[in-house]
Amino acid sequence: MKTILAIVFAGLLAFPAGAADATAEPPAFPLIEGNDTDLSEFLWTKRPIVVFADTDNDPRFIEQMTFLRADIPALLLRDIVVLTDTDPDARSDLRRKLRPRGFMLVLVDKDGGVKLRKPAPWDMREITRSIDKWPTRQQEIRENLGKE
Repeated sequence: MKTILAIVFAGLLAFPAGAADATAEPPAFPLIEGNDTDLSEFLWTKRPIVVFADTDNDPRFIEQMTFLRADIPALLLRDIVVLTDTDPDARSDLRRKLRPRGFMLVLVDKDGGVKLRKPAPWDMREITRSIDKWPTRQQEIRENLGKE
């Protein structure tokens, strides 16, 4: 009887905490239209992920954006900002610098270096594993371990 009462009591105590979590707003998706954006704006502050397509109706573009939206906390943890460019006629600075052909996913590090180009969508597991191997991210991980 004591066990059942303890379980019921623990469940009642946990309910308000769960309700508070449900009312909290989800984190914002760090998305920027890339038409008027220069990668130098993010130097040493953010890791841009640039998603190119010839149209925003490209199935690969839609799939990539779905993958990125699936784990917003992972993006924020790694200081990632998502830049999109779906207008090849605009000839943006991003297109002139990175020269995509159709769909292309580009991972850029905080130092401004292009670390990876992919002609197909990548899920968040593949993206985060790749980023977590970069020297700048490894340094951040070591620094964060020292703070805890």
